[in-house]
This record gives sequence, C-alpha cells and structure tokens, in this order.
Amino acid sequence: MKILAIDDQQLVLLPLQKRLNELGYEVIAETDANEGISKYNSFNPDLVIVDINMPGVFGLDIVKYIRNSKNSETPIMVLSGNTDDAIITTGFDLGINDYMKKPLSLNEICARVKRLIGSPENQSASIETDVMIQQRCVGVVIPCYNEEDRLLSDEFLQFIDKNTGYHLCFVNDGSKDNTLEVLHDLQKGREDFITVYNCEKNGGKAEAVRLGMLHMAEKSDLDYIGFLDADLSTDLKDFDDLVSTIENSNFKIVSGSRISRMGANITKESARKIISMTVNFIIRKILGMNFKDTQCGAKIFSKDVIHLAFDEKFVTQWIFDVEIFKRMSIHFGTKHAAKLICEQPLKRWIHADGSKLSMKDSIKIIMQLGQIAWVYRKRKNSLVDSTQVELKLVHKS
Repeated sequence: MKILAIDDQQLVLLPLQKRLNELGYEVIAETDANEGISKYNSFNPDLVIVDINMPGVFGLDIVKYIRNSKNSETPIMVLSGNTDDAIITTGFDLGINDYMKKPLSLNEICARVKRLIGSPENQSASIETDVMIQQRCVGVVIPCYNEEDRLLSDEFLQFIDKNTGYHLCFVNDGSKDNTLEVLHDLQKGREDFITVYNCEKNGGKAEAVRLGMLHMAEKSDLDYIGFLDADLSTDLKDFDDLVSTIENSNFKIVSGSRISRMGANITKESARKIISMTVNFIIRKILGMNFKDTQCGAKIFSKDVIHLAFDEKFVTQWIFDVEIFKRMSIHFGTKHAAKLICEQPLKRWIHADGSKLSMKDSIKIIMQLGQIAWVYRKRKNSLVDSTQVELKLVHKS
C-alpha cells in the first residue's frame, strides 16, 4: 500500500516516513508541493497526507487538484498546525477524509491511516512509540571547544530521537583535542537531524554561536533557532519549555534565567554568584531594561530577528548576549524591545565542572561591558543623526 506525504518541513516528514515504512507501507515524502503533485501522478498512491501552510502552493490547492484529477477518490488526510475553523471546514467541503492537528502522536497518525486504507499485507508487528509530531521545527546551535571528554552524547541523541522537529548544529570552535571526531561519530546515521559546523581556528564562543546561528538560518524549514551550552548546564527539557513559550506568544527572544525560585534546582559557586550580581547590575544600566540574567547560555529566537542579532561580529567574546539585547534595543527602541524579549526562569541549572569561564575572565567582563557601552552608544548616536538628516530631507522636499 502506497502513501504520498507532502510537507515543507523535512523534520516532520522524516519520522513519519520512517514509522509508516516500519509498518509495511511504501512511502514517498516530498517537501516541495509542486514536486508532490508530480509524484502523485506517477506514484498513484492509495493515500495522500498533506500539510496546509506551505510556501508557494497552499495545501488545499493540492486537495483541489487531486479531487479534480482522474483518480478523485484517493483518500486525503491533512496533517497541519493550522487550527482555523474556516480552513478545516473548507478542507472537508473539498473532500478531505481526515484532519489531524499538530502536535499529535505517531501512534494516532498510524491508527488513522489504518482506519482509512487498512493495513499492508506485510505489516510488521505494531510497536507503540512516544514520539510526537510537533507543529514547529527548531534549530539548536551548540558551541564546542575541547569537549572530547565532556560532551554528553547520549543525552543529545536520546533527545532528538524522542523529540521530532529538532535539528542540532554542533559548532567545533577550533578544538585542539578530538572534539571534531566525537561530533562526527555523534552525527553518523542522523545526518538529517545533526549538523557539524567546523571552524578551523578558535574564534571564541561568541563567534562560534554567531556562525552557527547564521548557518542554521539558511534552513528554510526551521521556525525558531536557539543556542545551548554543550555541557547541558541547562536541561534539554527546560530548553523545550523555552521553545513552547516563544511558539505560543509574540516574543522574538525567550532567554533562560538562572534566578533561584521555589522548586528549581539552581546551583552556583558563591564567589561566582557575587560577581554575577555585580555584572548583572551593570548590564541593566547599559540596556535600560530590567533583566535579571542576560548571560544564561540557553536562548531561542524567532527566525525573523536572526540576522538583526547575528549578522555583525560581536565586540566581545563572552558577553555577546548583552550585545544581542542592545541590538534589539537600538532597532526597535528600548520600550518595544523589552516587550519582545522574555526572561523565563529555568527549573534546573547546574554549574558544570571544567567550565571555560574562569574567575579572571569574570573580572575582565566588567571591563568589556564598558567597551559595549561605548561602542553601542556611538552606533545609536550615529543612527539618530542619520534619521534626523533623512527627516530634514523629507521636510525640504
């Protein structure tokens, strides 16, 4: 029995195709809607599964095409994050057989497929899975420098195996040990879900994150892109909570916060905590925004602000997070930018042994903050001056 699945997000199609193949179905998956229509004509499927919101060709246009073609009785299932009642009603009016709203489990999708077209003759034994097909697709950049002995490979693999819609990008920042080999081993067999971006020279965390974020921004099927520390001091489940927040809000950036609160497991060394409080006080003065923890290594971004935040090289190596918020402030205005950035407390954060940031580096940060204040003040003044010139020219004309 043959199934054609059409969705512009490959991270949605891959686990779906794999599961249906395991059950004995012959599946063709297509991310391009026009190619999907072409495959429909040559493949002659017993079932079509289609998304609604795709670039270029709307999902319901594919439904119309199928219903107006020679084999108009082909069962059609819609698998979409679109919950608009009018769209759903139109779909059924056009003749779809089922409408499945993301997120939902692979178990449910397979059960609905069996209900519509039955089970293949060579069906494998049914195996229950806890994998969910998500509504959004997320890229995560993980900077790595000499992580050969610290990289928690099993945790990363378990996460992407159970959480569809995630693509991990490990950036090797010119490591002097065997980190690159470890990353390539981690990638084997999961190339569709793991990217290894190699920087031959060590450029520091800021540049590694910047290059990784811009690299992931080239992937058209990602809705959100963020970054996370390789030592997993922020739990992957916590990161998924940040994604849920940005997905269900109008925020452009959701940043983890290591502020202690009831029920959270937040640990820091006392000396680091004192320096951190001092640094955060200075940061709040520079930004003009009341953030309690800008430096947490877990942040998620709406894709439409990636280039604003990362196109230009950062002034500093460690506190580039402050520069990101400052760029948002200059572009949107301080008051509006504060409404676009959410600071979300983490349930768990643990300072990992072997962290690259030493006490000496922490002292240097205070000096780097002065550098940020100076550089971005000049940029803001320059922007104000150019705006005033433009307004004068408009007024004269």
